[in-house]
Amino acid sequence: MIAGQTDSTGSGEASTGVQRAFYFVLPLLVIVGALIAYKSSAALSVIGKVSVTGVFIPRGNVIPQVGASDPGVLTRTLNYFLVIWPALVFGILISGAVTTFVSPQWLSRLLGARSLRSQEIAGLAGAPLMLCSCCVAPIFTGVYERSARLGPSIGLMLAAPALNPAALILTFILFDYKIGVTRAAACLVAVLFTGMIADRLFGRTEVHCDVDDWQTEGRPADFLHFLRACARVSVRLVPVIVIGVLASMIIAQMIPVRTFDSTAARFLAIVVVAALAVPLALPTFFEIPLALILLGSGAPAGAAVALLIAGPSVNLPSLLTIMRSTNWKVAAMVAASIWILAVVSGTIVSFF
Repeated sequence: MIAGQTDSTGSGEASTGVQRAFYFVLPLLVIVGALIAYKSSAALSVIGKVSVTGVFIPRGNVIPQVGASDPGVLTRTLNYFLVIWPALVFGILISGAVTTFVSPQWLSRLLGARSLRSQEIAGLAGAPLMLCSCCVAPIFTGVYERSARLGPSIGLMLAAPALNPAALILTFILFDYKIGVTRAAACLVAVLFTGMIADRLFGRTEVHCDVDDWQTEGRPADFLHFLRACARVSVRLVPVIVIGVLASMIIAQMIPVRTFDSTAARFLAIVVVAALAVPLALPTFFEIPLALILLGSGAPAGAAVALLIAGPSVNLPSLLTIMRSTNWKVAAMVAASIWILAVVSGTIVSFF
């Protein structure tokens, strides 16, 4: 009789545990699923048009184009946010959902500590999101501050823009296969190893890993907790992102479109393009027309490769977000890692 009661109690606790886990995970899955559906439909539409026409036509009111009129910095900044705001909202919602519904202990166990496996998990989680660096920045903050795992958090942040499947497909459609292969390989290296290096050097950076009393006691999270988490992320990060985008638009405004007409100094062109691409804020896919503009202006193929790698992977807003959550050393290390990968990859394509 006692044994039967014990079995019944254990079964009830297991059932309650499953229901509780389902309740915590479901909101995050719904938001992520909606984001993937939204980004996938847009990406498939772009890929379909490019596969038919062989041409990718970007919005010239955000990034300078050859022969196009040149709106001011504030206009470009506003136009940039008009393009990315849905994805940025999704990023804030996912960050709030992670903070509200995901257990810090579970997230820490899933991501592990300083292992290639945890970087692979982060890369697989980030790539389907297909977010630009600005929009994935809130997710980095949510995952890092919830898990206290620096390496995987950086890996996820890099994977969303760098391993965007649609962007990689467009690269193979519009460029030589060598450029496509080099971009994919370099971005994979960035996702797998940049975070590991940062974790090795700065993994002891202090971060408050939240454990809410209501979650510890197993009580269901209510909608108010979620709204507060989203508001907290917005207040902390949106001003940083706006400042970063504005600064990156000033940088873009200062770059002459035909700076790299000459191919005499190919290596210098690669170095300069990589350095300029790291801080630039680019909407999803915008690195592709910019790389085509470079090639059309006479720049070496390596400069286009450097832009395709450094342009989407990070930007000034995402680097400021990293600095806000960690410190300037981590942000500088991530920027340097992406720049080095872009320069090395560009050099390989141009000279070998």
